[in-house]
Amino acid sequence: MIYDKKPIIKVIIPAYNEENSIAKVINDIPKYVTEIIVISNNSTDNTEINAKNAGATVLKETKKGYGYACLKGMDYISKQEIKPAIVVFLDGDYSDYPEQLTELIKPILEDNIDLVIGARVKELREKGAVTPQQIFGNWLATFLMKVIFKAKFTDLGPFRAIKYNKLLILKMQDKTYGWTVEMQLKALKQNLSYTEVSMKYRNRIGVSKVSGTIKGSIFAGIKILGWIFKYSFK
Repeated sequence: MIYDKKPIIKVIIPAYNEENSIAKVINDIPKYVTEIIVISNNSTDNTEINAKNAGATVLKETKKGYGYACLKGMDYISKQEIKPAIVVFLDGDYSDYPEQLTELIKPILEDNIDLVIGARVKELREKGAVTPQQIFGNWLATFLMKVIFKAKFTDLGPFRAIKYNKLLILKMQDKTYGWTVEMQLKALKQNLSYTEVSMKYRNRIGVSKVSGTIKGSIFAGIKILGWIFKYSFK
């Protein structure tokens, strides 16, 4: 795919009660981004107001789940007359550095890569930013993908960029915790080109709704492993 000098870039941000961080995330996103879409996933605080005041398009998704929120954002984009060249997914908790979006999309623009994962490498992480269960879960998932699919992923980082036309090919469907690994597995199955870019990572603002709870960690682990084993038989 050949891009114009100023490709249309949309950012999708799922958010659940991120009133203290969402404006910081939006304000740090490079100004050349065409549209920032925040999907409030049953937020009960000022997430929606703060996101709107910061200049984002705000959507509501009442079905609880990370995947539901991402799918809502994709559905919104699908109904727009002019489609983006690139879609970026970013969390609303300010753990990633939104200004690094420029580095994230660089392999797409310069090397025609289809999918780029922001890898939360140890050398660039703040202490405590990634929990022990996250570290183990990422290692296990990427190890299994390496063994089964010969993949070169090292992380399931949520900060990621993908060509919009390739995203459609993946026919994403996971509604909850398995969204990131589903995308990576389907990218492998579709023989999409991919790479990782090392990213800084800091302690999030607020408490994680997944890794911050035992229930969330267990369900996320089950979902991720379920997707991997499901695709190992396809």
